[in-house]
Amino acid sequence: MGGEPRRPLLTRLQLLREMGLSPLWRLRRQSADVAQPLVGGRAAGPEAAPPSSGEAVVAAAPAAVPVAVGERNAEIAGMGWEELRQSAATCRACNLCQGRRQAVLGVGDLKADWLFIGEGPGAEEDARGEPFVGPAGKLLDAMLAAIDLQRGRDVYIANAVKCRPPGNRTPEPSEIAACAPFLRRQIVLLQPRLIVLLGRAAAHAVLGEVGSLANMRGRSFAYNSPTGGENIPVVVSYHPAYLLRTLHDKARAWEDLCRARALMRAAKATAAGLERAAGPDAGPTP
Repeated sequence: MGGEPRRPLLTRLQLLREMGLSPLWRLRRQSADVAQPLVGGRAAGPEAAPPSSGEAVVAAAPAAVPVAVGERNAEIAGMGWEELRQSAATCRACNLCQGRRQAVLGVGDLKADWLFIGEGPGAEEDARGEPFVGPAGKLLDAMLAAIDLQRGRDVYIANAVKCRPPGNRTPEPSEIAACAPFLRRQIVLLQPRLIVLLGRAAAHAVLGEVGSLANMRGRSFAYNSPTGGENIPVVVSYHPAYLLRTLHDKARAWEDLCRARALMRAAKATAAGLERAAGPDAGPTP
C-alpha cells in the first residue's frame, strides 16, 4: 500500500514460517458443530457456547462518558465515511488529541464482511495514518493470509481509539468511551458479518467489561447493532503486538482464527439459504 513496491506472493507455508508458527498453525478439519452461527443472540450448537452456561453473551458497545453523548453522539451517528474521517481528524473529546500527528480512523474494504478491531495507533500508524503498519501489522497481514484473506479485500481494520496513546500504552476507559461513537458508526456503515477483536482494549470497546482476555477467548459473543439489525458474531483474540512478545500464544491465536473462519462460513451459508428461501425476486441479502 501507499505506493510501496509489490512484493512477490509467498506460499502459505512460507507465511507461517515467517510468523514462527510452522508447523503449529495448520488448519484442521472442523467438526460440524464448530461452524454453527449465532442465532438471535444464542449460539446454535454445543461448541459455540461457553462450557459453563451454554449462553452466548450479547452486548452493545459501552455507554460513552459525558464528552461523547448528546449532540456530538447524535451528529456522529448520522455521518458518512468522509464526514466521519474529518470529524475524527479534528476531534478533541479526550487528551489523546494533544499528542497525535493525525487521527487513524481505519482502512480497508468499505463493504467488508470481516472487521478487525485493534487497540490504538502506534508510532508508525500515527505517522502514516493507517492502522497496523509496523511489525504487528506485518504479523496481522500474515495471519490474514493464513486464512485466505488480504488487507483491503473483504477486510476492514480499525482501532478502539483513533489517536495514539502516549508511549503506545493501553487506552484508558475514558479514552475508549470518547472514541466509541466513531467505532459504533463504523460498524453501522460497514455492517460486517463478523467482528474479530484483537486485545483486551478492543474487547472492552465493543463488549464492555466482560472479563479478562483469557476468559473471553473461545466464548461466543455478539454485537448488538445500534440500528436494531441482526446481532453480529464476535471473536476475541490476542493483539499481534502481544504475540510478537509471547510466541507460545500464537498457536492459541491460530485457533481463534480458525474459529472465526468457521463462523464466517456458517454466516454466509445462512445468508445464502435465506436468499434461496426468499426467491429470485427478493434481491440479495444486505
